[in-house]
Amino acid sequence: MRSYQHFTLTERENLAQMYAEGKSQKEIAKELGRNKSSVSRELTRNKNKNGTYHPWRATILYICRRKQSVRRNRLERGEIRVFVEENLDKFWPPEAIAARWNQSHEEDKLSHSTIYRALRKRLISARFTAKTHLRCRGKRKNSHNSKTIHPEHTIHDRPAIIEERVRLGDLEGDTLYGGVGKGCAVTLVDRVSRVLYASLADSRETDVINAAFKRAIGQTSVNSITLDNGSEFAGFHDIQATHRTTVYFADPHSPWQRGTNENTNGILRFFFPKGTNFKAVSEEDFQKVVKLINGRPRKCLDWLSPVEFLFNKCCT
Repeated sequence: MRSYQHFTLTERENLAQMYAEGKSQKEIAKELGRNKSSVSRELTRNKNKNGTYHPWRATILYICRRKQSVRRNRLERGEIRVFVEENLDKFWPPEAIAARWNQSHEEDKLSHSTIYRALRKRLISARFTAKTHLRCRGKRKNSHNSKTIHPEHTIHDRPAIIEERVRLGDLEGDTLYGGVGKGCAVTLVDRVSRVLYASLADSRETDVINAAFKRAIGQTSVNSITLDNGSEFAGFHDIQATHRTTVYFADPHSPWQRGTNENTNGILRFFFPKGTNFKAVSEEDFQKVVKLINGRPRKCLDWLSPVEFLFNKCCT
């Protein structure tokens, strides 16, 4: 049995000719390779009031019905729309919003594509747009620092327990640059919990970067740190001594070796695009963004936020 297909204009023209010649619906269906009931429905829907059938008029009526039959977006109604808007206000991605909704609404599932479509077609509040509330707002160019350092330990020296992601305290780190001469941010992400630790730095000078490390990590217990191979980390000996840990360095120009950190930096870029003047950003405001990101559900954590995952891990 062939799948159903709508009548084409050519089929309607042939149908009109045979119908005008007085052929039966069964004969027309056989000539068109259609089911008799399909021909019957086409004539019933699109005949003129005087009983004649015109192919162009029938096609226009068909197009009008198709436009009117589009299903309304689910976000045009109450509870689900409120839920989506509340979490877009927190800058959650549509995937996270849909996953959280589905956890408590087994009989009323929501797809993230529905949210994307609603944003694109402006079916929810006008203040929510893909440009202002979604992470991806255009292509980003990758730039690499040509200067490198000579590390004591490379990523290839890391013990298996780090690769297995089974313990807390193994961090991946990098710096997030602003505009030229506009400061940067030191970022570190736990490989297991995805918790972000970060702080601002006025420059890439060794002492400034090391101080930012200290502010970001605080009293957190650190087992290892894997860093980008950039010259701003030339003071890694002091970092090792201060935090009683081992610093490993990724290969030059290999960001995928610190994928967890790179992904989190991409989220930070939503709030602080390239060219941002970090010197004009207060540490207090910066930490509000860090808190927002740490409260954001992650697919890799089964849609728990890093804070929720860490709480569950520590309590069990």
